[in-house]
Amino acid sequence: MTAKVKYDDVEVGTEIPAQTYKVDRANLVMYAGASGDFNPIHWRESFAKAVGLPDVIAHGMYTMAQGGRFVTDWAGDPGAVVDYGVRFSSPVVVPDEGGASLEISGTVEEKLDDGKVVVALTAKSNDQKVLTRAKAVVRLA
Repeated sequence: MTAKVKYDDVEVGTEIPAQTYKVDRANLVMYAGASGDFNPIHWRESFAKAVGLPDVIAHGMYTMAQGGRFVTDWAGDPGAVVDYGVRFSSPVVVPDEGGASLEISGTVEEKLDDGKVVVALTAKSNDQKVLTRAKAVVRLA
């Protein structure tokens, strides 16, 4: 598989349209099963509140994975992402009723050699940045 986006078709400043991902408690339980992270702050409201959180929170790595999903959906090939890193700045709070929304957008920040670009991501939930320094290096077609 190869990236669907062509290197020559993007410039520094090219914006990748925002996508919104719904997050509910079922997503967190499924992620816990897949990752082996069964910390009760991710599924038990009473525990999360007892340790000072406003409610259940999404796993940081789940949030990061949604950023990766955003980039691979844009590029069209998961193998096109050659590097990806973030810092966690705020948790995604996931209330029982209605869940949460995670909005992710991106901008081509730099064009590198060998058909690669650096994509800077912005990830917000409840109008608060949940990831900082979120960047992916993507090899385009």
